[in-house]
Formats: sequence, C-alpha cells, structure tokens
Amino acid sequence: MIPLAQQDRALWDREQIAEGVALLSATLPKGSIGPYQLQAAIAAVHDEAGRADDTDWPQILALYDLLRRMSDNPMVALNHAIAAGMVHAVTKGLELLDALKADARLVDHHRLDAVRAHLLELAGDCKGAVRHYRAAAGKTGNLPERNYLLTQAARLSSELQLMNEQE
Repeated sequence: MIPLAQQDRALWDREQIAEGVALLSATLPKGSIGPYQLQAAIAAVHDEAGRADDTDWPQILALYDLLRRMSDNPMVALNHAIAAGMVHAVTKGLELLDALKADARLVDHHRLDAVRAHLLELAGDCKGAVRHYRAAAGKTGNLPERNYLLTQAARLSSELQLMNEQE
C-alpha cells in the first residue's frame, strides 16, 4: 500500500487520466449527476494535481458535501472528514470523526481509527496517532493494510523515541 500523498505521480498514466477527465467533462453537463459521477470527479481532482500538495482540497470537500447529501455511506463520511481537515483545520476533521463514533456501521471498522491516526499525525499528536494506528491494525483482517498500519505506528514510535533521547 502506498498512500496517495506518497505516490510517485510521474508513474501515473497521464494519457489515461486525460481520457478519463475528458469523458467526465463530456458527461457531467448532460444529465443528472449521481454518486458515481461525483466519485469520478473526486478522483479526477486528485489525478489532475501534479503533486499531493497541489490537490484542490476545497473542490474535493465540495464534491464530498454533494456526495454526502446523496448517500448515507460511512466511507463517504470518513473521506469528507479528511477533506474538511485538509481545507479548514485538522481539528475540524477530528471533530467530524467524533460525530461518526456513534455510527454502528463504523464502531468496529478499522478505517475510523486509521483516519483518526492520520489526522492526529498531521496535528502533531504522534502518541495519539500511534495508539490509533495500532487500534486500526487490530481491527483489520487485511494483511497488507495491517502491515501498513503497524509500520506507520512503528515509524512514529521510533520518531518519538528519538525525540525523547534528544531531550
């Protein structure tokens, strides 16, 4: 697993991305927009950014706002929280995650902890991030995801240990 922000976008097939964006641009104005079109539009915004730092997060947040109105999907809500955290502040994303803790569809899902860990790491709360990466790893049955989450926890634990040794 390679997170979107860490992917080498030079390896992405720009010709296929351009074709997909052209198809999406041609179809969006022609009819009613549904969840698949919005998901494609979100992917296109990510694809068009040459670097992760160039991602148009406000546009992605707006698309997730629309998608949430169409679909009561907990994964959409998680992604919406990430986008809100990237646009407004990480604390806003964490606040939205707190509201999802009561959703029975997510209570035991590893992605709720994984997203919280990611946002806590962005906020500089490495101890909290480690705790949630480990919790997420314990909830997933997917071995590559589990290994990734444990690797993230180990990386942050090492960084914390180095910082403590330097103090």
